Amino acid sequence: MKNEKIFQAATGLRPNFVQDNHSKSQKGVLRGLHYQLPPKAQGKLVRVVQGEVFDVAVDIRHNSPTFGRWVGQRLSADNKRQLWIPEGFAHGVLTLTPTAEFLYKTTDFYAPEHERCIAWNDPDIGIDWGYEDPPLLSTKDRECVPLCNAEVF
Repeated sequence: MKNEKIFQAATGLRPNFVQDNHSKSQKGVLRGLHYQLPPKAQGKLVRVVQGEVFDVAVDIRHNSPTFGRWVGQRLSADNKRQLWIPEGFAHGVLTLTPTAEFLYKTTDFYAPEHERCIAWNDPDIGIDWGYEDPPLLSTKDRECVPLCNAEVF
């Protein structure tokens, strides 16, 4: 976040960021769709400082009119865009360049006992990752559940 006033004007929010994370991935690595349940739910502000990624947020607030819908944005060091992922949304990222480094600020600390994961390729969500090759997945990301079986907000 470059300026709290600009962020507040754009979102109407004044989050208290408590943790900064720096991650690096290689081309084709897909992480997500991750989130943390209350009382350790996290909002995330994501930006890329090297390379390019496709970043996705999925609404997992059960009573929301947009439940299960997703938005995606290409974030890169060149375009300098940021994506705000509010609490109640799952987050996924696909690396598009040989490597990418991204930074994200969170509104709560990492709490693995509250972390959950929804399958990146759940047909009920239908994310168009825009990527032809099979993604590279961690063991954790291969074991995610479909949205219909996930614990949600």
